[in-house]
Amino acid sequence: MPKFQENKIEYKGNKVIIKPHRPKLKEKLFFLLSGIIVSIPMTLLFGTLTSNFLGGISFIFADVISIVIFTPFIEEFAKAFPLFYRHGETQRSIFVLGFLVGLGFGISEFLVYVLLYGVPLPVRIPGILFHAASTSIVAYGIATKRPIFFYLIAVGLHFLNNFSAMFDFGFIGIFTANIGAYYLSWHFYNLTSEQFIESFKLI
Repeated sequence: MPKFQENKIEYKGNKVIIKPHRPKLKEKLFFLLSGIIVSIPMTLLFGTLTSNFLGGISFIFADVISIVIFTPFIEEFAKAFPLFYRHGETQRSIFVLGFLVGLGFGISEFLVYVLLYGVPLPVRIPGILFHAASTSIVAYGIATKRPIFFYLIAVGLHFLNNFSAMFDFGFIGIFTANIGAYYLSWHFYNLTSEQFIESFKLI
């Protein structure tokens, strides 16, 4: 029997027990790194999209389309995508993996914006935890078999954050989006358990 199956299946008499998968440190580091790898092309893409693909229309309108509309939908999906290929996880483990993917994404995006685009360091620090929190929200949706609903929550928070960041008076929106994401992530974490995730549906 393959080693993978030996780790997942236990035989007790005439009963077969499928063990929930609990990722170890190396696997957690892999998901952290996957978030970093996904972030680099995504961040550079949206950093240049307004000046290239959308260069034919007004700069302000191009920013709105690229940063406010495209970015939340695509980034939240890209971060959560690897989680759909996990099998035998518990609610808690899939949540933690989602948080790590988002954390890696946030760290990488932070470095790109600070080192390449010269954005002030304090401005980008909240985004590190925001990405971790928003991806964990989607992960909770996967864990509870309602990924689309929670994906849209993450997209909505991302939309509010990006839209508010475009205006000098948008601090309240940024604060609301970040605190909202942090709170929901913590709240949903406390709702997760070591319950085995057997399958999920899209809605």
